[in-house]
Amino acid sequence: MTLLKLDVFSLRNIHSASIQPAAGINFIIGANASGKSSLLEAIFILGRARSFRTHHIKQAIGFDQTPLIVSAQLRHHTGDISNLGIQIDNKQSEIRIDQENRQKADLAYALPVQLIHPKSYLLLDAGPQHRREFLDWGIFNHNRNFLPNWRRYGKALQQRNALLKTRQTNQLAAWDRELAEYGYWINRFRNEYIDLLQPAFLQLAGHFLDTSLVELRYSAGWDERQTLDQCLKADIEKDLRYGFTHSGPHRADFLTFHNNKLVRDYLSRGQQKLLVLALLLSQVDLLNQGGQNNCCILIDDLTAELDAANRAKLLKYLASLGCQVFMTSTDLTDFGDLNSVGNYKVFHVEQGHISPI
Repeated sequence: MTLLKLDVFSLRNIHSASIQPAAGINFIIGANASGKSSLLEAIFILGRARSFRTHHIKQAIGFDQTPLIVSAQLRHHTGDISNLGIQIDNKQSEIRIDQENRQKADLAYALPVQLIHPKSYLLLDAGPQHRREFLDWGIFNHNRNFLPNWRRYGKALQQRNALLKTRQTNQLAAWDRELAEYGYWINRFRNEYIDLLQPAFLQLAGHFLDTSLVELRYSAGWDERQTLDQCLKADIEKDLRYGFTHSGPHRADFLTFHNNKLVRDYLSRGQQKLLVLALLLSQVDLLNQGGQNNCCILIDDLTAELDAANRAKLLKYLASLGCQVFMTSTDLTDFGDLNSVGNYKVFHVEQGHISPI
């Protein structure tokens, strides 16, 4: 997958912009608050139908402007050309692919987007929801059966929790069966994905940290010495007392270990950032191996993430990856020596205006 042309309208301080990026690496430079991150946000919105900078995407609409529009022409790995776009105003959003109305999932499949930014370390540091979202995005792109099972599980969980809050126990058994069935498949998909991700992660951890002593340990969200159905029955008094379901894939997590020690308690912040980088890029590598659309990589504020030596390592790796990449920084010199980068373009951003250099 390669973005051939990108058009952005009414996104924060970008009133109107159109670029034709390189198929390889695109360097986005400019002063702070010039609109560099907004350009990455536009691509992220186009791929995920949400923003990475706010929970309320309507807040990304430029002041006194409406609607927000991001559209693109892209070439798939098959050589086919597609046009896709998203339009968001204060009331609704509309997604179109090749002139047809589509859903968020269709957009995400058409343009897989991976983001690396200064808050990426939260993947190791924050609560398990961040790690579940990371895991599930990878599985979503790897196995098309995951999404329908996850949606059915979510519906069953919502219904069960509503019954627990009102203490209507006579209907719980039916929803327990639904949770157990779809929870089984979600857990199976996640275990299979972790098994695939682990060797790719190990290889990249060795590249950036010169270590092979890293490991991902997955927890299903219940005691797997029992079936989920058995755990739901054993938890019923506790679930009724608190009004929600304590066991299931919605409580799953994975932790990262180095030399059998929990990374977030053992490694420095700089080392943790490198491991997060390895995790995110190993997910990209796995997606690319699947023979689907190659992932588009967005890296915001490179200098905040890495020192000069590791920036050089990253640049060399990205140049060999075959993905389209967009990277921001305040100055082109922040990216180091570009002689090893074959196909690249440089764009300068100033007060929301984007121009190629």
